[in-house]
Amino acid sequence: MHCKARHLTLALMIFLMPSVEAGEFIYAEGQQFRRHDQDYFFVGCNYWYGLNLASAGPGGDRQRLNRELDFLVDLGVRNLRVMAGSEGPNDQPWRIVPALQTAPGIYDSEVLDGLDYLLYAMKLRGLYAVMCLSNFWHWSGGLSQYVNWNGGGPIPYPPPEPGGDWNIYQDYASDFYSNPAAKQDYLDHFAFLATHVNPYTGLDYMNEPTIMSWELANEPRGFHNNEGDFNLWIDDTAAYIKSLDINHLVTVGCEGDTPWPEWNGLDFTANHDSPDIDYTTLHIWPENWGWYDPTDPEATYATAESNARAYFTEHVVASMNLNKPIVLEEFGLARDGGSYDPATSTVWRDVFLAAMFGEIYDSASEGGPAVGDNFWAWAGEGRPSEPFGAYWQPGDPWTGDPPHEHQGWYGIYDQDVTTLDLVSAHATAMMDLMPPTAVNEPGSGADPTESLLRLRSSPAIGRVHLKCVLPENRNRGQLEIFDVTGRRLARHEIFERTTELNWSGSEEAHPAPGAGVYLARLSWKGGESHAKFVFFP
Repeated sequence: MHCKARHLTLALMIFLMPSVEAGEFIYAEGQQFRRHDQDYFFVGCNYWYGLNLASAGPGGDRQRLNRELDFLVDLGVRNLRVMAGSEGPNDQPWRIVPALQTAPGIYDSEVLDGLDYLLYAMKLRGLYAVMCLSNFWHWSGGLSQYVNWNGGGPIPYPPPEPGGDWNIYQDYASDFYSNPAAKQDYLDHFAFLATHVNPYTGLDYMNEPTIMSWELANEPRGFHNNEGDFNLWIDDTAAYIKSLDINHLVTVGCEGDTPWPEWNGLDFTANHDSPDIDYTTLHIWPENWGWYDPTDPEATYATAESNARAYFTEHVVASMNLNKPIVLEEFGLARDGGSYDPATSTVWRDVFLAAMFGEIYDSASEGGPAVGDNFWAWAGEGRPSEPFGAYWQPGDPWTGDPPHEHQGWYGIYDQDVTTLDLVSAHATAMMDLMPPTAVNEPGSGADPTESLLRLRSSPAIGRVHLKCVLPENRNRGQLEIFDVTGRRLARHEIFERTTELNWSGSEEAHPAPGAGVYLARLSWKGGESHAKFVFFP
């Protein structure tokens, strides 16, 4: 059941591993991600429980995993942010179990095999992984467990633990940065993973191109009492990772400054200015930060969205000043009314996701540093056990909400049709920013001379800009726009090979369209091209 970590020399591993082409890895160049010497953009999701779902042991369901990965690929998702570290013991509350590492250097062989299988299954589908090495929060063991293992005493669990206090917990967890033995255990974990050979691929992790990046931790904070040691830890740890693994990107996993940077011990620029940190990240949580009340959206949503856009812009500018790409790697909103029932509508969530997708797309399309996003969080086939909103217990389905949070709060299910349409349209728009060559999609064989129907911005608010490019030797066609019922809303004749036009719905004779997903069809003699887009009046 358990295996002891063994340290292998890097020189030996190099000779044993199959060769990997350098161009297969994603790398950063200035403010952009690159792959195969071309700009690279992505739409992703948080799939933190992937290593447990992929396990052949408790909590595992490989059939569900494979179905969900196929579903996500069809949706246009190309990146999964996953936990690559969870710490035991398994009898502790409010955390995912079984843990990957049950004691320092002791690994659960079934969970480790789950991580191996997850990467293998992703590799088969052309998906990339952000490998989160630990967690500031307790729900996967995290930095507080390293402190506990190294003389820190009992972990003071925060709510919903009776009598729990978030500030007392953060004070405890931030002791990690000043605990040499705890930090060494963490480094040993990375060294174990970097040199670990995946039996399904024959590659060690440091030579696995399916891994896009190593992330130091989920939402690490210095807290207000240990910011100096926190920044030193970031710089030292990133340098250590780069000393072992020259192939992969490294990032911190920070939220950004949050609305309370001094109290949380965060400084976005200082946290990301190390030359060994390749890109920056930010998280946006309107409800958690007190901007949004799902029971009163009419009164709170507009301000919440305004704050979110301002927060995004502030960090994009800071990342630009660092000359590094930025990824919006966590963002979400509750279901309507704050309900945990999977059948509840998601109108306000969809509006918020559309706004954030639009910010990412606009930056990317204009050459800005925003290069991708990971929405929170994929629940897929999982559904919370009744009563909805209860806390997760071992044996319950994985739903995207960590064990200490109400199950059904932020998870996005495989039947959330309107949300999935948003994601699909956004993914199409982001992929269209990349050159139409065969390397954009594994096995695609795309022809750069074929006709194109491209959207300048999707989701679109107020109007959508469409660029129509007919095939060579064609200079006449038509563009039509349909709603989801198949009703045609607009028709425009095309008389040139390349035509650009705007559509807002207001020029049509029938009632103006509402918010929703629409289909644009460009047709010509002998062929047609389609594109979905999301439109908000």
